This record gives sequence, structure tokens and C-alpha cells, in this order.
Amino acid sequence: MASAARAEAVAPQRTSRPLRAWQQAALEQYEQAAPKDFLVTATPGAGKTTFALTLAARLLQRREVARVVVVCPTDHLRLQWAEAADRMGIVLDPNLTNAVGPVRAGTQGYVTTYAQVAGKPMLHAARSTAVKTLVVLDEVHHAGDGLSWGEAVEEAYGFAARRLCLTGTPFRTKPDERIPFVRYEEDTFEGDDGEGGIGLVSRADYTYGYKEALADSVVRPVVFAAYTGTSRWRNSAGEVVAASLSEAGTRSVEMQAWRTALDPKGQWVPHVIAAMDDRITHLREEGGMPDAAGLILASDQDDARAYAKIVRRVTGKAPELILSDDPKASKRIERFATGSARIAVCVRMISEGVDVPRAAVLAWMTSYRTPLFFAQAVGRVVRARASHESATVFLPAVRPLLTLAASMEEQRNHVMPPPKTVQGDELDLEPLPPKEREPVTMKQFEALEADARFAHVLHSGTAHTGEGRSAVQPLADEEEDFLGIPGLLTPEQTASLLAQRDEELRLRIAQRVHDDTGELPLVEDHPDEDDAGRSWRDAAELRREVNRLVARVAAKTSRPHGVVHTELRKAVPGPPSASASVDVLRARRERLRTML
Repeated sequence: MASAARAEAVAPQRTSRPLRAWQQAALEQYEQAAPKDFLVTATPGAGKTTFALTLAARLLQRREVARVVVVCPTDHLRLQWAEAADRMGIVLDPNLTNAVGPVRAGTQGYVTTYAQVAGKPMLHAARSTAVKTLVVLDEVHHAGDGLSWGEAVEEAYGFAARRLCLTGTPFRTKPDERIPFVRYEEDTFEGDDGEGGIGLVSRADYTYGYKEALADSVVRPVVFAAYTGTSRWRNSAGEVVAASLSEAGTRSVEMQAWRTALDPKGQWVPHVIAAMDDRITHLREEGGMPDAAGLILASDQDDARAYAKIVRRVTGKAPELILSDDPKASKRIERFATGSARIAVCVRMISEGVDVPRAAVLAWMTSYRTPLFFAQAVGRVVRARASHESATVFLPAVRPLLTLAASMEEQRNHVMPPPKTVQGDELDLEPLPPKEREPVTMKQFEALEADARFAHVLHSGTAHTGEGRSAVQPLADEEEDFLGIPGLLTPEQTASLLAQRDEELRLRIAQRVHDDTGELPLVEDHPDEDDAGRSWRDAAELRREVNRLVARVAAKTSRPHGVVHTELRKAVPGPPSASASVDVLRARRERLRTML
């Protein structure tokens, strides 16, 4: 009876949530085959997390596995996975470190990062083989075999009972590099330099692409609004050069014009931020998305801080500034996802896997241009909540980005640059592709100025400029839904309306930027939200409280902290606090209180 009660207590109780057709089909395929390894490739926003946790819940319920381990790229995703699992009735600890041996009692598993696995692979191997375990490898392309991560993942989970691999896009590796637990097919490809090669392409057991997701209204249709402009810079010879973003001749000139346009001192950035803000206002007031928000993607932290100041000047509202070295970065992402702020400025923190469903607008203000990173970033604004929603991406009118935008609906295979560095026990960030190498002559490059103007709307690979606006039949007020509901406006009408708004913004923003020179705080810290009801969060808070009380007892009795901890474990038996259950931690807290 007691063992049955314990089993019932830990059995996951799924919340009632209907599965999408692709999730149900993938589950049926998995359950028919019952494979040891299974790779799912599903477009960003399709619901890979829900699929994985539904499968985990079923395997736990049928006792085919007794533990679930999720491996993901970043610390913030650990929290996101744990919270999603909690909603499914599965308790996964996102705070378990390599310093702790056993998995804490009262949980069905834990969430870790690839960097942590690489730190102590044998520890994770012991955890995954102690009981039958389902290992979920989120964004599995991070486990490249050419890195210590790939070797560590294979060592840690080579003997796990079940392994589920997830990725947002198909990925390619070099012939001598294989990611553990993934099947490959040989493939020929054309690189960025125009030269071909032979590589290995991941072979998924189940694939759900952008086209299928768009047809099922799982993702939003994306409209790309390209902005051109004239950039002026001084080269190493002291010569002033001017070129248009959309008409630059050589690649070198194009990159320099692009770099100048993104300089915070010019006018291209504030103009596009104004257009972005205008779009958010429209979505909130007329587009059926009262909580609509936008993301600005910057190349580095200096640019991100400068862009945040521009957002404050142009819109009158402080953005959420999310930087990698900010210890509160995960909190800021969570606050932005659930709050009402209009815009977040970030470098890498909002990338693959981060879920902000209300974000529907993206401003591409970075020089990064790899296909996979582009797909991941755009994937942050395509998650559909209702059939009428659409996503808008504002981007420089340069050939590399326009090519990526035009091919958005194609089934593409991408090359993922491997992570470069691991800091300590944690993966600092989702690594960005390296910045473009610049010619030696660019050492003394100096951006002077750049203006911005609407270039065209990219729709189904075709550019619509909005020229000849007078030829477009006037629209009624309720139809003037610029970049609005797909099908309501033709691409020509969409482009015309954007071009018209662009002229109005030019005058309005120029006045704002020059008149408003005040400096206000970029963000206002809010009190932490109530985290009660989440066992792993309760445990983390209890551990902190126990440590504080131990310090007070040690100070009062003039004894070392270690002695107090030892006495506490004798008084309240159990594992060390780092791996103790919530009940044990509460009992120790009460014991310490009696000692004060």
C-alpha cells in the first residue's frame, strides 16, 4: 500500500491540453516503434517542448522510464523547461548543480545544460543509469562531436534507456564530425563563398517544417519590411565614401554601408525603431494584439545599450534591456514575456528556444547573417496564438538578409557554427556566429552618418516597393491595416501604406531625437514575483534561508559554519542541503530557529 501511494504521488498528472495534429502524429509514430533514439525536427514555435513533455509524461505513467533529464543550451531555458514541466505535472529541478551527487527526492528528474554535462559527464552518466531514464537533448546541434560537448554527451547518455533529440531546423556537420545519437545522410551543398562541398545532413525521424506549420496556423506568416538608406563613412585613407544599402556594388562596400547604418549615432536606427514602434501601436490598438511587443537584436552589448537609449528617446518608453552579463537576465526575459513592456533590446539572450509569444515584431539591427541564426531569431516572433496574427521583421535592405528572408518558406539545411568558449560550469550564452572579418584597410574605419527610408515589402520572394501609390485604390479606415491580416491587403497595398507612414515618421522622429536629450533609467527593477507552489523554487529558497540561519547561529555561538551544519544534519537526518527534499529543509529551518 505504501509503495503504491508513493508511486501515485510521483506519477505525473497531465494538465488537459489538446495536442496539435503533428504532435499527435509524432507521438503515434514514436509509440509504434518504441525506439531508443528519436530525432524530431520542428520549426521554431511549433511546440517541441509540449511534444517532449507529453511523451515524457506517458513514459513515466506507464513506468517505461522512472526519470527525465533535459539538456538545453542556456540557464534561462532550464527555468523555462522546468516551468513547462510543472504545468504538465512533472517536477524537474532546474537548479541541480554538478556539486550535488544524487537527484533530489520528490522530483522526477532535472534540467541541465550542455556545459554542465561537459564539466562532469560521469556524474550525469551515473544519474541517467541509476534508474531507467528518458534524456531529452534540446537543440541537439549543440552536441557537435568536434567539441568536448559532443564527447561528453555521448559519455553521459550512451547507456540511457531512451533518448529524444529536438532541433528547430535540420543541421549539417562536417564529414568527420558526428553528433551523438543522430543519423546522417551525405549531402552536397553550396557555401556562402559560392563553392560547393560534401557534408552530412541530420536525418529526422519526424519533421514538421515552416510550410506545414503555416498551413496549420501554428506559426504566424512573416512579412519582411526592408529599409534602405545612404551611409557615409571615412576609410583608412581618410576618404569619405557614400553608398546605398540596397545598391552597394561589392561585398566589401555593402558590409561597410551596413555597418554604418547600424551605428547608433546615425539616423537609420532611430528611424527604423520608430517604424517598429508604430507597428506595435497598430497591433495593440487595431490588430487584435493588445499585448503586442517587439524585439531589437543588437550585435554587441555596447550597441544594445545605445539602442535602448534611442528607444527611450524615440518612443518615450523605457525598453527592457537584456544583456548576457546581467545576473538578472533570466528574470528580465521572464518579466518581458509576461509583462506589458513594448520593446526588449537584447544581444543573444533571446534566441533559440526562448518563448515570448506576445512578441510579434523583430528589428534586425545586427550584422550577423548565418542562415541558422536568422531562422532562430525570426522564430522568436512567429509563434501563433490566434489565426489573425502576423509577424513583422524590419531589416536592412542588404542582399544577404534579403536572400535569407526570401527563402524563409523553403526547407533549408543550415550549418551551425560550434560554440567557441565555455566559462566555468555554465554555458554563458547561445553563441553567435563570429563577426565578419574586415579587410586590413578597415582598421581606421569611422562611421559618419546614415539615413533611412522604406525600400520594399518582401512577400513570397517578391519585392513590392509601394511606388505609384496614387494608382492604388483608396482603402476604407477599417481596411487600412498596414502589414495587417494576410489576405486583407495585397502586397502592393501593404507596401504603399508602409511607404506613406515612412514619410510621416521621418518628420516626427527627427524632431523627437533632436529635442529630447534627457537621460532616464532604461529599466525599472520590480519586486520578484511570488514563486510559491513550485517545489524546486521552494527548495532553492529554503536552502538560502537555511544557510542564512546557519550563519546567524554560528555568529551567536562562535562556532564555525561547518560545525553547525554537521550538528544540524545529526538533529534532522538526511542528505546535504544541496540535495535534500523540501520537507527535510523545512524541518532544518525550524530546528535552526529554535537555536536562536
